Amino acid sequence: MQPLPAPPYQPPPGMPAIIHLDDSLIVLDKPAGLLSVLGRGPAHADSLASRVQMEFADARIVHRLDMATSGLLIMARGLEMERRLSIAFQQRQVEKRYIAVVAGRPGPDEGEIALPLITDWPNRPRQKVDFEAGKPSLTHYTLLSHDAGRDRSRVGLRPHTGRSHQLRVHMMAIGHPILGDELYGDADSRRAAERLLLHATELTLPHPLTGALLHLLSEPPF
Repeated sequence: MQPLPAPPYQPPPGMPAIIHLDDSLIVLDKPAGLLSVLGRGPAHADSLASRVQMEFADARIVHRLDMATSGLLIMARGLEMERRLSIAFQQRQVEKRYIAVVAGRPGPDEGEIALPLITDWPNRPRQKVDFEAGKPSLTHYTLLSHDAGRDRSRVGLRPHTGRSHQLRVHMMAIGHPILGDELYGDADSRRAAERLLLHATELTLPHPLTGALLHLLSEPPF
């Protein structure tokens, strides 16, 4: 299934909601449809990072969410905090949890998806499963509820690795694409939602200055 042509970039206006703010970091609630960082060309210059930097000049991006994904995103304040937070991500000290609505009902109700991923170069930005050249990728999923009438499920997702589009490709690969996914869904799952139903709902990490454990939450808007 080929992805649909990308629509014009029309991000939602305004400053993203600030969930946590101190002298070391900012945690924001990114809306769906807004790039984390600027994209290619002047038409894609508007992003979460550029909006935040207009108010907090020292803010620096340390990880990203797909444009279509909403939820919690961290920015460091200054070079040293960027370095510390980048190390925390590299050492997997940051635990991320997502909520998604997917087609069908995954079975069993809880499990792991270990499928290696690589960029599908002729079809960028798509990623694909590749057992020979792909990088190890691991996702844990938990069934939260199932709507039998519409044959869709709400699932909790916890990525143990941070590959591009990992959650989207993994759920598609086991036959349960995330609803509203224009890149990886089939025709029915694409039409089932007006946006990608994937939200970064929970972050747990050591504070880069104090080491105290931060636990941050954002309820999905779907």
